[in-house]
Amino acid sequence: MKIKNTATALAAAISLSVIGSAQATDLEVTHWWTSGGEAAAVKQFADAFNKGGDNWIDGAIAGSGGVARPVIISRILGGEPMGATQLNHGRQAEELVEAGLMLDLTELAEKEGWKDFIRPSKLLESCTLDGKIYCAPVNIHSWQWMWTSLDAFKKAGVDAPKDWNEFVAAADKLRAADIIPLAIGGQAWQSNGMFSVMTVGLGGTDLWKAVNVEKNMDVVRGPAFAKVWQAFSEARELADPNNSIQNWNDATSQVITAKAGAQIMGDWAQGEFSVAGQTAGVEYDCLPGLGIAPVLDTAGDAFYFPKNDDAEVTAAQLRMASMMLSKEVQVAFNLAKGSLPVRADVDLEAANGCMKKGLEILNDAGNILPSGDQTFNADTTGQLEDLATEFWSDKSITAEDAQARYADIIESAE
Repeated sequence: MKIKNTATALAAAISLSVIGSAQATDLEVTHWWTSGGEAAAVKQFADAFNKGGDNWIDGAIAGSGGVARPVIISRILGGEPMGATQLNHGRQAEELVEAGLMLDLTELAEKEGWKDFIRPSKLLESCTLDGKIYCAPVNIHSWQWMWTSLDAFKKAGVDAPKDWNEFVAAADKLRAADIIPLAIGGQAWQSNGMFSVMTVGLGGTDLWKAVNVEKNMDVVRGPAFAKVWQAFSEARELADPNNSIQNWNDATSQVITAKAGAQIMGDWAQGEFSVAGQTAGVEYDCLPGLGIAPVLDTAGDAFYFPKNDDAEVTAAQLRMASMMLSKEVQVAFNLAKGSLPVRADVDLEAANGCMKKGLEILNDAGNILPSGDQTFNADTTGQLEDLATEFWSDKSITAEDAQARYADIIESAE
């Protein structure tokens, strides 16, 4: 695309975005939100966009982000871009931005004062390259949660755990009641995410930072990290040995139906409990940081807008970005999604008990960690996921061997 044409289209788009939609514009939106809770959340975006006079063309891609991202990236690189696409804020779109394929949102962000209300600031920094903003972060998702079925523990005749150690101690009674202690799906990202949560919860935030941010090889190969790997090894015994579940939400369903005692999963699981009509503190409970280290990592979703030469489409893209960060839509979307809003100035009186726990944690900057998407590139993340899922499914791999392989990956990470 010629620079002159791009500048002309963007200028026209900004003008149209200021005066509103001159005419309805179709915009295809790709994402991987297909579970019950996710579908309820994405509907909030679609309804708001359509209400503004445009037309949301849903381009949901079945499966996890690991399935969807290659499809999304391939289309953009192949010259068949969608109007907007979900990705995780972090480094996933770095190469696309560097290639000049994503719409620059800086002028819109400055006009609306995104820097003044998006928190934590690292979310917007993750959307920024060379001083320009290329995505709109829409939520804060954190992996740092364990979800427990209160009904399952009642059935087993044991008190619901307050932390990971109490959960492990109750495992035998759960099994005796024909309840799987720990639910997990078979996809690689799930076991890797669970390992990260255990690193924070059992090893502490300083250990996690030393491994994932500082990449301190003495720590990565050291005894404190070895204890986390040993705990992760022992956790394999808590899962169903005949597990055939792949999707995360199917594992969450086991907790919802009291077939499993707990699941380590991000706060997006909360949307599934909501769709099932369950209430936090009644049928289920939530333990941030495994009940030991109440922290949040700032993972989450953002929307990117591939460049095009049509000024009307560009204007619609800017309207969509603005809509997604509006107060009303931030509240509606995140209440349905189970995530926390990126705006610090919205009323979340309707938030349930687990969301309020998250908001309280978020209020202290010392409790916030970057996500893996912000510390590692896609290649390193893929290697770590492959190792975690291989270790989880093959009990012949020792904790010592896995730690050594993990260290080799970190040592060569960019």
